[in-house]
Amino acid sequence: MNFDLDTDQRDIAAGAREFFTGSASPAAARAGLEGGAPAPGRKALADIGFLGITVPEVAGGSGRPLLDLAVVAEQGGAVLAAPSLVTAARAAVLLADVPELAAQLADGTTAFAVLDGSVDGSAPSIDAADATLFLGLDGGDLVVGEGEIVPGRPLDATRGLASVRLTSRRVIASDAAELWARARQVAAVVMAAEDLGGADRAVALGVAYAQEREAFGRRIGSYQAVKHMLVDAWAGVEQLRSLVWWAAWAADSAPAELPLASSAAKACAASTFERAAGTLIQVHGGIGFTWEHDAHLFWRRAKVDRLLLGDEAEHLDAVARLAVAGAL
Repeated sequence: MNFDLDTDQRDIAAGAREFFTGSASPAAARAGLEGGAPAPGRKALADIGFLGITVPEVAGGSGRPLLDLAVVAEQGGAVLAAPSLVTAARAAVLLADVPELAAQLADGTTAFAVLDGSVDGSAPSIDAADATLFLGLDGGDLVVGEGEIVPGRPLDATRGLASVRLTSRRVIASDAAELWARARQVAAVVMAAEDLGGADRAVALGVAYAQEREAFGRRIGSYQAVKHMLVDAWAGVEQLRSLVWWAAWAADSAPAELPLASSAAKACAASTFERAAGTLIQVHGGIGFTWEHDAHLFWRRAKVDRLLLGDEAEHLDAVARLAVAGAL
């Protein structure tokens, strides 16, 4: 099976790279830790059409496959963009049969967040800190409503984490457990794509610095220990890329493979991004630990993401169970 991107998807990736490079940066992520606004922000993502990539055309979206959104998410992850496209992908699945709400998601007029855990007091949920309308699973029912937000002190402000207690709720789908599970799988794929972008960027920054920095009269990239760290991190990134593309493709082309593929991608992303971010800090030495350098911002994102939407152990367990059961 050829999982390479087609010409349209490469063009989409190039356009997304240009947009995110001009509208977001690690510097903006650092500013977020000091109370600054996320960049590029929800309105900018809506205006360029990224929030509606997987929203059906009847609701004002593009109706494109998840792989198109994944290649965009990868470019956003490379510059630690916010808010996350994870929320847009997950909410698009949940609102596919509610076109009036899906339209508000696509055009950015309503700030949605999807709650993990109880609607009476959720776990920290992505993009909940500045959301106005929340989607949650109440028993077996999919509900939407307003909520009381309890933001935390963020390790990575770009994720907009907050706990929420719904203060109103309206049932928009009954017996929604399967729909909820699929939406979470799609969200895991998009988060893995964002982490792929972050890990790839971390490795590139590490390689560039190793080619410039000198120690004991030699560029540090010539030392075997540095080479091995960077190569191991790079190899992990390329393995993750294959998993992300497979999982995103499976969402639309082989739905039966999505549970296994999404868990494999999410589990791999957790370790790959953390290794790449840690390597970036190690290659930079003392300066890599400082507030002024961007390396710690990638490390923060990696540490937070490995716990969101299920940790590495949960997804590895899912991969093992599905593989044993003959998922493929």
